[in-house]
Amino acid sequence: MPVVIAHVSDIHIDSEPRAAERARRVFDHLDALPADLDLVVLTGDIADHGKTAEYATVREATATRHPLLVCPGNHDDREAFRRTLLGVPPSTEPIDQVHRTDRFVVALCDSSIPRQDDGFLADATLEWLAAELDATPDDVPVLIGFHHPPVELHAPYVDRIRQFGEERLAAVVAGRPNVVAFLAGHAHTAAATRFAGLPLLVAPGVVSTVPLPWEGERSVHLDQPPSLAFHVIDDRFRITTHYRCVV
Repeated sequence: MPVVIAHVSDIHIDSEPRAAERARRVFDHLDALPADLDLVVLTGDIADHGKTAEYATVREATATRHPLLVCPGNHDDREAFRRTLLGVPPSTEPIDQVHRTDRFVVALCDSSIPRQDDGFLADATLEWLAAELDATPDDVPVLIGFHHPPVELHAPYVDRIRQFGEERLAAVVAGRPNVVAFLAGHAHTAAATRFAGLPLLVAPGVVSTVPLPWEGERSVHLDQPPSLAFHVIDDRFRITTHYRCVV
């Protein structure tokens, strides 16, 4: 059977019920699936203001029967994230997490910079990623995720606050044939492009959708349904992505 991973991003839980309801709608959709998913990946901007109370709501809104792996985005606070979501002592160090099985590995890197909107992978994160890749056999496929896309998406606002220093990440993955693709969020629009010679797959936003320049002047769509991606990895390490709206 292929590996099937759901990819959710940018739920932006705040003190109002709207964002939590949209996130819960997505996770109810996943829980109602007839088959078990191998993993659900949530790529950042979990809490809208990084507050402890918001993360408490996140726990309820994202509760699921499937395995869940989460990384922070530029709206998140590392200390509150650790304390409330992960149940570990607070720290301002990057939150890098890995989900490891004998069939696949997902490494989520913290691309956030405290109190900034743009992204950058710290040296410690790149060292951690290199060690995780070294520890993975060549016959096990790997997905690498983070919040900020490391390339321009031709969405001007997002491109100004994308992940920079991307050449350092490209150097870490060079010559590693089992790295299948990169996953990101941040853009609030579904997108597919390439980085370092590999697919870069961007999840749509759950809380809202940001229109592209040729779609008009409106800055954000709040009335479009929440969406997510399903990534499927076959035994040839080929990845196929399906995008779904949840109505």
